[in-house]
Order: sequence, then structure tokens, then C-alpha cells
Amino acid sequence: MSPAPTSDSVLGSLSVYNSYDKTPHIGTRFPDPAVQLSAFLTAPNSDELIKDLATLVSHRGVVFFSNQNINIEQQKELGTRLGELTGKPATSKLHRHPITVATAELGDEISVISSKGALFRANVNKDKTRASNGWHADITFEPIPSDYAILKMHTLPEVGGDTLWASGYEAYDRLSPVFKTFLEGLTARHDGNFFVKFAESAGIQVQDPRGAPENTGTDLSAIHPVIRTNPVTGYKALFVNKSFTKRIIELSSDESDWVLEYLFRHVAENHDMQVRYRWSKNDVAIWDNRSNFHTATHDYTQEREGNRVVSLGERPFFDPKSKSRREVLGLQN
Repeated sequence: MSPAPTSDSVLGSLSVYNSYDKTPHIGTRFPDPAVQLSAFLTAPNSDELIKDLATLVSHRGVVFFSNQNINIEQQKELGTRLGELTGKPATSKLHRHPITVATAELGDEISVISSKGALFRANVNKDKTRASNGWHADITFEPIPSDYAILKMHTLPEVGGDTLWASGYEAYDRLSPVFKTFLEGLTARHDGNFFVKFAESAGIQVQDPRGAPENTGTDLSAIHPVIRTNPVTGYKALFVNKSFTKRIIELSSDESDWVLEYLFRHVAENHDMQVRYRWSKNDVAIWDNRSNFHTATHDYTQEREGNRVVSLGERPFFDPKSKSRREVLGLQN
């Protein structure tokens, strides 16, 4: 039996299409390949559909579509309009990844997610490490990080290569009231300078600027709130991640290490606030990087490749008047 469908109040104009929630806290799927994102771009009510899609993604974390025909230019258009129609700053465009070369075949606004590519190799640790070390939200090392990301997978191994997402809303909600209060208002440094080191070793020039006036220079670091408010939903979310968050500014080094390690484990080990997706050829996932985390599963030997568009949003903020997802929905803690 399929899970209960997402409420019409969140689906809006998308309620005419068959969908179901993958888990109670994160993930909604539109399983019918007749539902095409490319058609959303040209529909008479295109703005309504895309705004409702962005709202759904922000509420449900990640949304999946089956066997899509959307091409690169359409993927870029959709990535742009998701944020524009939900109020992002006019200066925030599509991200240019630091190590995507300007002469790349698909252009510098497309990140090729490949088992053979630079993005995969830039932070690979050859030593045996836990698979859970890969949890992250995209490009949080930028002053203006991502709002939405769109990934279309076109080349897949016969077995393996799943992707997991975890809800930052639920991660926040599961903390004790005292710990929530402690974390609210703290800030943390996010660092992606391993990309600079990789660029130097590979003879690649770091992209500059990278989709927003604030995202400039070759110091790939930024300071963001530990608890962040999503402007689309108004919900509070945990906003630290294993790959990029290095230090909580207001704490001593030892205190910061202890708190961050707990929060990283909190995301990775609570499998009931995660969703795992088994890709099929040309499936598309759209997620909100402001309030979710994700990680790939490197359990395959064959080639795996897809194209990702990363849109830029607003400078992260914490609104002390914002509420948690469970509080708004009336769910028990």
C-alpha cells in the first residue's frame, strides 16, 4: 500500500497529478512518467505550477520525478524560476561551482556529478572511512549558498548508487528544548577550501564570481547560523553538515568539536528522518539545500553520472520568531 498523499494545501496546483510521500518526514514522489517537468515550463499556468513545486520541495525536502525528458537549458530555467517565484534576491543566479571550468561542454552553470569527475575526486579520502562522512548540503561554504538543486541521473550502475536525504526540520525538532535554545543564535564556519587545493593540483582556475556578487574570491568559507529559518516554510532547521562545517564560532575548539560531532551523528544515525532513493534512468530529484542534507552511496563499480543545477538563494538567517515544523503541524515530539 502506498503512503498517504501529501495534503492538497501543500501540493496546490500539483494535486491533479498522482503523488505519494516516501516517508512521514521527507520525500514525495510523482511516479508517473507522463508528469513531465518540461511541460511545467510551458503550461498556461506555468508560474503557478513552478511556485507550487518550489513550495512542495521546501516542505517535503526532496521531490522525485520519473524518466524525465527535461534538457540542460530547461533544467537551468527551472532551477532559476523555483527561487525567483518564491522570493529570492534578484542578484542570486545559478551557482558556478569553483572547479567547473568555464569551457566545460555543458557550461559552467552545470555540475557534472560523475564517478569519474572532479567533483567526486576533490574530497575523496582514500583511507577506509565511514560512508556517513559524506552527508552535506550543497555549497554551504559560500556566503550566499543554495536554495534549490535539481539532479537528473542519466547513467547508472546495474546495482547500487542510491542517494539519501535527511530532514533538517526533523533534525531540529528531535533535539531537547534546552539544546535547541542553546544552539539558536550560534554561528558556524563552513569551509570548502579543499576545492581550491584540488584546483591548484589540477591546474584549474577557481571560478570567480560564482553566481552572486557576494560569492567571490578564492577563500571558500563563510559563517552561517547553526539553526536556520527557511523563508518559504518559516520552519527552523539544523544547518551544519559533516562535509563543510568546521567550527562553531562562539564555542571553544574542544566544545565546538564535541557539539558538531554530536549533530553530525544526529543526522547520520537517525534513519527514520531520512529517505533513500533508488535511481532509474533519467529520474530527477529536486531538493531544498536550506533545510536538508544528502549523501551518495558509493557501493558500485560501474559508471554513474548525472547533471546538477544549483540555484542560489538568500544569505542564511535565523528568525527567533519562527517555529518548528512539528509545532506548526501539531505533531508530537
